[in-house]
Amino acid sequence: MAVRFLIAALLVAASGGVGAAPELQLREQHEKLLLDAKANPMAAFQQWMMQYTKAYANDIKELETRFSVWLENLNYILAYNARTTSHWLHLNAFADLTTDEFRNRLGYDFKARQASNRLQSSPFIYDNVDANQLPTEIDWRKKGAVTEVKNQGQCGSCWAFATTGSVEGINAIVTGELASLSEQELVDCDTDEDRGCSGGLMDYAYQWIIKNGGLDTEDDYPYTAEDGVCVAAKKNRRVVTIDGYVDIPENDEVALKKAAAHQPIAVAIEADAKSFQLYGGGVYDDPTCGTSLNHGVLVVGYGKDPHFGNYWIVKNSWGPEWGDNGYIRLRMGAEDVQGMCGIAMAPSFPTKKGPNPPTPGPTPGPGPKPSPSPKPPSPQPVKCDDDNECPAGSTCCCVMEFFNMCFQWGCCPMPKATCCSDNQHCCPADLPVCDTVGGRCLPKAGVMFGSQPWSRKTPAMRSPGGFVDRIFGRGFVRKNQEPKEMKPQ
Repeated sequence: MAVRFLIAALLVAASGGVGAAPELQLREQHEKLLLDAKANPMAAFQQWMMQYTKAYANDIKELETRFSVWLENLNYILAYNARTTSHWLHLNAFADLTTDEFRNRLGYDFKARQASNRLQSSPFIYDNVDANQLPTEIDWRKKGAVTEVKNQGQCGSCWAFATTGSVEGINAIVTGELASLSEQELVDCDTDEDRGCSGGLMDYAYQWIIKNGGLDTEDDYPYTAEDGVCVAAKKNRRVVTIDGYVDIPENDEVALKKAAAHQPIAVAIEADAKSFQLYGGGVYDDPTCGTSLNHGVLVVGYGKDPHFGNYWIVKNSWGPEWGDNGYIRLRMGAEDVQGMCGIAMAPSFPTKKGPNPPTPGPTPGPGPKPSPSPKPPSPQPVKCDDDNECPAGSTCCCVMEFFNMCFQWGCCPMPKATCCSDNQHCCPADLPVCDTVGGRCLPKAGVMFGSQPWSRKTPAMRSPGGFVDRIFGRGFVRKNQEPKEMKPQ
């Protein structure tokens, strides 16, 4: 029974639900369930696969590989949690990935930032703010400036999510309206400097939004987690605008705090440590988390834990089941000036002073489909006389003749056929000689080889509205009826 409730309990622990139980008690419960998983790992792994709808359940080789990685991560979690008090790890959706596999999903392009001389941010507008007058804590989620936690999937588009999150924040603060904006528009359209699912920079994305004149909404241009073709009509639907952007002074957590007190801030961090990958809750302060920036996230506030000190509230883009409902608390005031996981190395934010342009209508859907091309005319039947006809591609042959007048027609099932004198059979054009003794079709004179059995005629059909039909109204065989077999005459 304990295994059955493993995943649910882990999610409760990850959600930071300390209102239901003291944090220490919650951790103890969390550890007990991990030990139950250790005691019955295959059953726990099956429950975990169901929870995260893993697609490899029917691939034995892949299943064995993933179970091995998952079990290794379970052992790592147990050992890590046993020696760490400030935070804990859990079996989240990434628990079946190695560190290298996980690292490949990250998408912040720090090398591009280091190499670029085209970043032209505005001066730091909060430089003169008195740090001693800042609020002791702030949470922009509670102020209606943060949208729901999103999920970038296997696309390295973290830079786009950090960008939209910061623009969503300043837009809500200035206009009073919280609008979820389109990461997919940035992935598809911002391609001069950024590289879609292969990585990018928030500064380049700000530049693109300014140049484009705004950004569309998530609803109108939804996320697909893959590189796509820029949709011009949606690109030109400019719902939210910004005026500029600012790079916060590097390696200065005080400057970062000044900015975060005024709006959500896009930051870059190193996020490939196994402990970060499997983070479940608490104030994260793992000293092994480095400063090789590879992931863009959003600072949405800061606070203070009574036991573990000050922290940053960071919104991730790995879905709400990761971490603390999709968030992580990173220690503030690390010994290294770069900050925990490099959070102070490359922070930035957009600026905005005025309202947005009038909201455009939704992007028109696809136009009506073109009318289908007219069907080519059906092959026309072969007319035998005013009252009888044969199917297209056949030949009319008279089967009952008196005084050079045909009173009954038959149809030879081939074009330009020879009608045999027995009035019952016919031969094709390339074997036009009827052998009435052998019942064969032979080549014409001068050709030495070739023969085939002759073909039998079928009754002709009455033409609709033919003369005899109009006068006598007789029930003749008509088109689309099964013709009766011809009887020998």
